[in-house]
Amino acid sequence: MTYALEMQNISKRFPGVVALDRVTLQVGRGEIHSVVGENGAGKSTLMKILSGAYRKDEGTILLDGLPIEITSPQSAIDAGIGTVYQNLNLIPDLTVADNIFMNRFAVRCGVAIDRKATRLGTEDVLGLMGCDISPSAIVADLSVADQQMVAIARVLVGDIRVLILDEPTSSLSPQEAERLFVNMRSLAARGVSIIFISHHMEEIFNVAERVTVLRDGGLVGSWGIGELDEASLVHHMVGREVREMFPKAHVEIGEEILRVSHISVTGWVDDVSFSLRRGEILGIGGLVGAGRTELVKAIFGAIAGRSGEIFLDGEKVAIDSPEDAVRQGLAFIPENRRDEGLLSDFSVEDNIVICNLQKFTRGIFVDRKSCQTVSDRVIREMAIKTPSRQQIAKNLSGGNQQKLVLGKWFLRNPRVIIFDEPTRGIDVGAKAEIHRTIGELAKNGVGVIVVSSELPELMGISDRILTLSKGKLKGEFDRRDFTAERIMLAATA
Repeated sequence: MTYALEMQNISKRFPGVVALDRVTLQVGRGEIHSVVGENGAGKSTLMKILSGAYRKDEGTILLDGLPIEITSPQSAIDAGIGTVYQNLNLIPDLTVADNIFMNRFAVRCGVAIDRKATRLGTEDVLGLMGCDISPSAIVADLSVADQQMVAIARVLVGDIRVLILDEPTSSLSPQEAERLFVNMRSLAARGVSIIFISHHMEEIFNVAERVTVLRDGGLVGSWGIGELDEASLVHHMVGREVREMFPKAHVEIGEEILRVSHISVTGWVDDVSFSLRRGEILGIGGLVGAGRTELVKAIFGAIAGRSGEIFLDGEKVAIDSPEDAVRQGLAFIPENRRDEGLLSDFSVEDNIVICNLQKFTRGIFVDRKSCQTVSDRVIREMAIKTPSRQQIAKNLSGGNQQKLVLGKWFLRNPRVIIFDEPTRGIDVGAKAEIHRTIGELAKNGVGVIVVSSELPELMGISDRILTLSKGKLKGEFDRRDFTAERIMLAATA
């Protein structure tokens, strides 16, 4: 095979951590190549070196057989390596054409932007991807899937030879993801080499031709996709068999703990009512834009303008803010854990104690020893992989960030805990651990609500599933009645 890209014996060290240890990655010309591994395996570090965000400590990078030095994101782009991150970094108030040609506008007479050339260039690159998005459309008005296409087009305009796609389907429906895969195959057929980062096994086996596995900063190996099945790939990733992805212990479900009545949020949620019992795991499903996140945020007091009533243990309560919700014994694990669930620039210890600061204060003083003792206990019980309690939260892997968010809430002993996409962006090993943790919560009598876009996850862990479509409650299914067909039919109603 002719390799478009070779990263040979790449090493990278951070204080106290070897992030990469002599890792080699080889990607063929026009190949879709998946790089996989648990959170913390080194995938992100390797991609950041390739995209110029980090400098390698050791190793060689070859592009079409010639050695190159990547010293910055711009030098990576100049070499023909483009990256589309999970956060698309588009400017929502500008047009599609303006976003695609930002910093590279065609000009007339040396000063004026050549709008005709910019429009034609936009049509050409979108046509290459099989998209019919208007160059004059405002990005904010586009669907998430179309915004994804614009972000890829912006990279391709620079004559890219290697394209890195980091979790590109995280906000897409299954239909939108399949459309993306069609475009990926089209680009590969034109000679673009694509590195595809995903935690979804079915996507990897759907679109990738080869896969490279990293574990604990080292290379496990590379295989053709036909040489593996899902179980063997997971085994290579985690170094052990993950026997139960959705462990479901028998739990005696108790009396009603939460009831919401006629909840509405203008434009998002329309007259939704349901109840939750102690020890029950209630799944909430639906397609992207169905109003799932808005519903649970409204219950937690995180969205203004909610109407309807909330009852806890049969008593009506006023929840008009997250502070009210916390006082009433509710906890919320947001989908965007980094921005909404953590103080990213603060330490692991600070994040653990911040929601429980009153427990650690003596007058105007903070009892640091107690903070340290409790933090060490949470780190141990949640199996958070961190060099120390003083590690900055944003430097943890996605799975460990999620465990940290969970750990800080556990100290408050919540009555009801709401998870919004609890395993998004988390590797298979960490997913199984999060699922077990959710099961333990239910065993201890906590009422659990789980919002998820992954139907197998909802069906695997839930006792009951509610399905939303266009803000309305369209279906309610007990565990004995779960079928993918019935739930998806309600989601598309």
